[in-house]
Amino acid sequence: MEFVIVGFGRVGMRTARVLAEEGHDVTIVEVDATKAERAREEGFETVRGDCNDEDVLEAAGIATADAIAGLTGDLNANFAACMVGKHHGARTVLRIDEDYRQELYEKYASDVDEVIYPERLGAAGAKTALLGGDFNVLADLTEDLTVASIRIPEGSPAVGTRVVTLDLPGDAQVYAHGRDDEPMSIPLPRATIQAGDRIAITAPPDRVADVRASLAAAESPA
Repeated sequence: MEFVIVGFGRVGMRTARVLAEEGHDVTIVEVDATKAERAREEGFETVRGDCNDEDVLEAAGIATADAIAGLTGDLNANFAACMVGKHHGARTVLRIDEDYRQELYEKYASDVDEVIYPERLGAAGAKTALLGGDFNVLADLTEDLTVASIRIPEGSPAVGTRVVTLDLPGDAQVYAHGRDDEPMSIPLPRATIQAGDRIAITAPPDRVADVRASLAAAESPA
């Protein structure tokens, strides 16, 4: 598949690397000269320029790309790139900070295919969103992390907590969330956890048991 990644910062770089390792064609669009040169040094086809300029995105191959991800730290730039991608029929993935207000999220989310929150999801979420992947089909992400699906029981201390702010042990992070038996997806910024929900987490393999224990129902007093 062919992808255009706008922004070669931390998230854009890792997303591009993962996609390239899986055999996909990736083109980087980056306005910063230093980051653009870094992308070229890593072997990526790179177009230096402002993603607000449609000519720049056309030079990056947006007309034939399967998907575009706006992964810079500038929400407006990300959205502009996604709108150009949408015009060309590409799947669109928008980076947004997790602390944006619900109404702002809704304003942008209605016009793109996926919204991601790098503070919680990182490159793994961006890659899955670009591929239009099914969050119920989860595999190991790296040699150091694994993915586990956990159902939240009645009485769990996580019930009532916003998904994106859930504090888990062992540097574990929430990757996806779903109600009951519905498909899991990237959690909305204000979504709260209910008993019976399922979450998918990324964590070091030896810390998954600790995460499960932290989400277990509290024992009733004797």
